[in-house]
Amino acid sequence: MIISAVLSGLPAFRIIDVIDICFVAFLFYYLYKLLKGTNAVSIFIGFLLIFFSWKVVTFLEMKLLSEIIGQFISVGVIALVVIFQTEIRQFLLRLGSHSLKKGYLNRLFAKTKSEKIKLDITPIVQACGHMSQILTGVLIVICKSNPLTNIIQTGEVFNSQISSQLLETIFFKNTPLHDGALIIAEGEIKAARCILPVSNNQSIPVSMGLRHRSAIGITEQTDAISIIVSEQTGKISVAKQGKVTQGLTLTELQQYLNNEFNEETTA
Repeated sequence: MIISAVLSGLPAFRIIDVIDICFVAFLFYYLYKLLKGTNAVSIFIGFLLIFFSWKVVTFLEMKLLSEIIGQFISVGVIALVVIFQTEIRQFLLRLGSHSLKKGYLNRLFAKTKSEKIKLDITPIVQACGHMSQILTGVLIVICKSNPLTNIIQTGEVFNSQISSQLLETIFFKNTPLHDGALIIAEGEIKAARCILPVSNNQSIPVSMGLRHRSAIGITEQTDAISIIVSEQTGKISVAKQGKVTQGLTLTELQQYLNNEFNEETTA
């Protein structure tokens, strides 16, 4: 009887409600996936528990408790924006990059197939191969849709054609430009000794140092590709969307970069 009375008091369930629930579930799943492996996920889950508790006490018409939790949530939303500012920026960057890559905005603003500048892969692979053999640390960031203007301004800016000799000279241990990241955009070397955002992802192995964390950090916030050569092991790695692929051979590196930058796309 009690269950029947409760059910009779519920509003009619519509198809649009099912769609609404599916969208909210997808949003929560995406946010959880974005926050997974960071300290922020515990805060996010805790806030969700408080929110659902508020909905329950509101439905049960527990006015005093509902008012207290409601006031907490109204202030908590502002606190969440401050706490999750990095994750929110990362979410919006990924959403915008995905929209530009897949949507109609790309057709309006992106370069056409004939205008697209191909990346000269060979000197990059040759330089990484040689520096891997002599255990020289390397951090190269190759831009895609995001020009990384703010990152370029943190380093020594210059426009130069890509050559293996120049890359090896820049990353030579005794040169003033070797410490930091080298940025490649529009088929040219744009800057060296640039400062990158460091990833705070707690799931990154402790064996990865600051160079790897910086390479991951820039790919978490943009659609750029990072190439890393470890000065301890000489292993070549690439980072994309916050994920690292380690231990690439020169052939695998060349194929990877060709797929990312020089693959012909059909309309």
